[in-house]
Amino acid sequence: MNNDHNNLAGEYIEAVHKSFTIVEALAERHTAGVSEVARAVDLPKSTVDIHLQTLEKLGYVVKNEDDSYQLSLRFLEHGGRIRKQTDLYQVARAQVDKLSNKVGEVATIGYEERYQRVLLYRTEPIDGLSDNAPVGQINRMHWTALGKALLSQLSVEEIDEVVETFGLPSATDQTITDRDSLIDEIEHIREQGYSVEDEEHINGIRSVAVPLDIEGENAAISTVGPKHRLTTDRIENELVEALRETTNIIALKYEHY
Repeated sequence: MNNDHNNLAGEYIEAVHKSFTIVEALAERHTAGVSEVARAVDLPKSTVDIHLQTLEKLGYVVKNEDDSYQLSLRFLEHGGRIRKQTDLYQVARAQVDKLSNKVGEVATIGYEERYQRVLLYRTEPIDGLSDNAPVGQINRMHWTALGKALLSQLSVEEIDEVVETFGLPSATDQTITDRDSLIDEIEHIREQGYSVEDEEHINGIRSVAVPLDIEGENAAISTVGPKHRLTTDRIENELVEALRETTNIIALKYEHY
């Protein structure tokens, strides 16, 4: 069970933590019975049963005919509403769509929240191939071009806090797992103005990202695709320029939104 709550300050409601731990366990498994969830979260079966029944009555989980449970689409409703209320999404979505059509690759918007990368939006061309990350996905910032672009907008002290909080686990053999190497990479990204992910999250996939220069927002946009299409030459001579043009338009529109 996740013990991050031990570091929380102030008032703390244990029952709320248990409910959301159960929700996260269901999200990872799609469907699961009471016993499986209880083992996953290290709670008594009777406790998990009560929480699941409560969540079902509130409409946040669905009970299947085989007595297993799964999350309901209520979460999709809330996520969609939150995203729609985000100014950056409203301003940037159309521009990212245009970017994707122009370069013929998947284009995405990433956002930093609580020192993790949130995938705010993505678009999928018909012939596009990417990591198939779902909208709303939250993951480690050092894994992706989007995440590293977000890290480049943080101070060294903040990056150290990211490393201390989440570590630098590997996703592939190419993942940066050393703090000093990460700092060197971030300094290089700041100098050149863009980040590259070279099979650091998923084998065969490359990505390039450019930070968005918007005051008060730590966000970036990227394009992602198979390594054989996102060559170094194409990144340097086509994609970075296209990304920068898009970020300039987004920043201008955001300023007058």
